[in-house]
Amino acid sequence: MACIAVGDTIPDGTLSYADEAHQILNVSVYSLAAAKQVILCGVPGAFTPTCSLKHVPGFIEKAEELKSKGISEIIVISVNDPYVMRAWGKSYPENKHVKLLSDSSGAYVKTLGLELDVSDRGFGIRSQRFALLLDDLKVKVANVESDGQFKVSSAEDMLKAL
Repeated sequence: MACIAVGDTIPDGTLSYADEAHQILNVSVYSLAAAKQVILCGVPGAFTPTCSLKHVPGFIEKAEELKSKGISEIIVISVNDPYVMRAWGKSYPENKHVKLLSDSSGAYVKTLGLELDVSDRGFGIRSQRFALLLDDLKVKVANVESDGQFKVSSAEDMLKAL
């Protein structure tokens, strides 16, 4: 599939998370984003330097401001298993609004055309770094980073777009 673009309707898909009892639960993208304004953010990996020190903390820090501008959900996805995403989420005790969800096989980022093959570096298939602004499942803003960059997909970039 070609890369998701402004004007497209986001495809539905299944993401997952581990609950307090360590049970794996699935959630559909449509159940999270239908009839809402949502930021869907993809990162290459949990616990990686840029993702952990800049990208996710920016959304946590700016969550209240984003919500005040009409954002209902802030969702970060990564091609990691739900247990890793749960542990990563616990490393941000101040987080009250950002959902960290698993796309463990990379199937959803592939449907978006945003998969990143870093097999040559030993990491397999991951997600490109991106931030999408969705309004009732329609892509209003699609900020997709070039390989290894963090220049257009921050919380501040999403605030500017609102």
